[in-house]
Formats: sequence, C-alpha cells, structure tokens
Amino acid sequence: MTVNLPLPQKDQLKSVKGFQMGIAEAGIKKANRKDLLVMTLTPNSQVAGVFTLNRFCAAPVQICQEHLALDGAKGEIRALVVNTGNANAGTGERGMKDALATCAELAKELRLNPEQILPFSTGVILEPLPIDKLISALPKAVANLGEDHWFEAAEAIMTTDTQPKATSMIVQTPAGPVTMTGICKGAGMIHPNMATMLGFIATDAGFAPGLLGHLTREVADLSFNAITIDGDTSTNDSFIIMATGQSALHIQSADDAGYALVRTALIDLACKLAQMIVRDGEGATKFITIDVQGGKSEDECRLVAEAIAHSPLVKTAFFASDPNLGRILAAIGYAGIMDLDVNQVQMWLGDVWVAKNGGRNPDYQEADGQRVMQASEITVKIDLGRGSARQKMWTCDLSHDYVSINADYRS
Repeated sequence: MTVNLPLPQKDQLKSVKGFQMGIAEAGIKKANRKDLLVMTLTPNSQVAGVFTLNRFCAAPVQICQEHLALDGAKGEIRALVVNTGNANAGTGERGMKDALATCAELAKELRLNPEQILPFSTGVILEPLPIDKLISALPKAVANLGEDHWFEAAEAIMTTDTQPKATSMIVQTPAGPVTMTGICKGAGMIHPNMATMLGFIATDAGFAPGLLGHLTREVADLSFNAITIDGDTSTNDSFIIMATGQSALHIQSADDAGYALVRTALIDLACKLAQMIVRDGEGATKFITIDVQGGKSEDECRLVAEAIAHSPLVKTAFFASDPNLGRILAAIGYAGIMDLDVNQVQMWLGDVWVAKNGGRNPDYQEADGQRVMQASEITVKIDLGRGSARQKMWTCDLSHDYVSINADYRS
C-alpha cells in the first residue's frame, strides 16, 4: 500500500550523458530478483556523498568514506556497486574484507583502481555478505551497462519497498539544458541523519572540484534529512550526487550563472524522492506534512517538527483519524525550546485553526478536525510566534501493518 504514489514510467526517466547502469540477479537473499547494480561514470566526473551517523555504520559506508577522501589521490571515483538483500553491517573485519573484495573485483572488470569504486549494501543487519554470489554476478551487471536502465536500477535496490522510486528533471540554464535523474530506496527504519535509505542522483552538469560536496549536504538536509517514518536511524544510509560534466554548463563557484537554478532543481528532485519514501512507508495510509514557522532559527523549527513527526501517539492518532490534537501540543512542549512562550503558539490542521494563542481556538469544532483527519494527505502548520524561520518535515501514520511487516522482515 502506498499513499498517492504513482509508479514511475520508464520512458519518462531521462538518461544522463556519461552515466551508465548495469543490473544482475545475484541471488543474495532470494533467487530470480534484481539485487545487484553497477553504475559507471565518465572520466572527470565529480562525486559527493552524505552518510549515516549511526556508530554501527556498515562496512561499505566506511569504505565509501575512505575512497571519497582519496578522490584524486588514487584516481577519481568512476563506479558504484550496490547490493540488496544484505546490509553487510555488524559484520566486523569480515564485512570490511568483503566490501574491499567487491571493489577489487569490480575494478578488475572495469580496469580501474579499487579506490575508484564506491560500494553500497542494504538489507538484513548482522549477517555475513554472501560475497561469492555477489562477485560471480558482477560480470553480468557490467555486460548489461547502459544509459537507459534507470527503472531497472530503481528495482534492483529495493528491500521492503512496494515499488521502485525514480524521477527526472530537465532545467534550463543560461548555458543550455541540464538533465538530472535520481533513484532511491526506503520504506522503514527511516529517521533524519539519515533515513534508512539509499539515494543516487546523476546530472550532466559540471562542477569544480570540492563544490559538489557542500551542495550535496544542503540538498540532503532539505530532503532526506527531513523525513521520518519510525524514528530508527539505519547503519547503511547513503546519499550520492554524481556530476558527469557532459552538458554545456560548468559551474566554478556558487556565484556562477546557473548554480542557483541547478541547486533549486536538485533540492526539488531530492525532495520528490524523499517524499516517495514516506508515501511508501511501511504500512502507511497517510502522508503528513509538518510545517513549522515563526521560529528564531531553522534548528528550533526542526526540533518541533521532529518531535511531532516522531511521536507514536501523534502517528497512531492520524492512523485512526482521531483529532486528538492535544498530542501535537504536548510534542511541541517537549521538543526542547526551553524559553518557548506557549501563549504565542498557533496550530492549524489543514485549513482548520485548532489552537489559538496556546489554547483551544474558541471557534474550533471537532467535526472540522475529523473532516481533515479523514484525508490521505494532511498538513499540520505550527506558528511559534518567535521569529521568521521555517522548517518542513514529512512523515506518515503508524499502522497495524507496520508491526506485521517488521515482525516478518527476515522471513
């Protein structure tokens, strides 16, 4: 079940010049399913990434961080490899050796250095990676490389996702059109910094060395770090932006013509992908936008948005379509703003003004709240009455199916 999430159309996913994908069935967890993805980049491409803050971060995350730190010293990043079905996390020294072996074997296939490969894994934690199956399938994925395999690539990285997640965008710049296409996976274990997700965006824009890293962090904070499903931070979260430089636009600094256009487009595309994860949240029946404004800073607006979005009491009330909105006020109160003047707080549920000056709006009727709660898409707007900062977050309800899905995850 998804919340108003259409299936991506293969013919609407735009190829990115200088970027190819190859898919194979390695049988890592289940037979006869796409579970291995290889992505390659043309020389002189730029690659940047943001990763999980979980201290039990998976072996491939550690290797990715090491190889990105070496970018340029032993050759630029030229390929990525992703397996699903096994997270290679909590696997100790063996996990590190398996991740390095994956890089080494793919490097042989592509005639690259192992340090030019970024490995990614997703799936069950605390189980050894079936490295022999993965390595034996690498030649098939390499033989399958092509620019138009975005839909199959999105399928190949799925775990509990009910459908592939992908989208494309073409932005017009002073130098000409720039294409960007992205895929992601994620449906549960979703929490900021980061969510249990893998996200990959490729663009044919060109960036000067070092410029893409800052932009990638900005994009992540406004998209994949602004979603939550269940408050669990995974061991494998990774978000990568790759720029092949094959368009006419080559950005040397944030002041260049076209930078703002590309930045806005990347944020929009990443937000679409991130919201697909929430719409496909495990057991989700409702898509909820938490819009907090009137804060002194974006950080305190985020505190409030996260407190509301993470609350099991709030999320179960949404599932039941129960306008028990005092739960939201309680979450605002414990969010961590110690000098909050609650008498300045306003709250709306959809178009209904629920709380006025810190208390129940005298004009509020529960029937109006009930009407809004019945919808599949709901916006909660909070005005803290403290300033001009604003932050949004996206979440979903918490249903019986969430428990069932996660109780049966390893079977």
